[in-house]
Amino acid sequence: MPSPEPTPQPEESPPLMQRLFDNVFLLLALGLVIMFVVYTGWGMWEILSMPQGTLP
Repeated sequence: MPSPEPTPQPEESPPLMQRLFDNVFLLLALGLVIMFVVYTGWGMWEILSMPQGTLP
């Protein structure tokens, strides 16, 4: 009596976060965007929070 063949399992796609972390160019773009936003925001905060200078 032959053994029954196993039913083929449908291929599962990797989870969303694994697909995002596997994409090197997306990580590069995210790193650049985050650095740009943080440092630009930090610089603007510093400029706007400086006391007004007095001119002689």
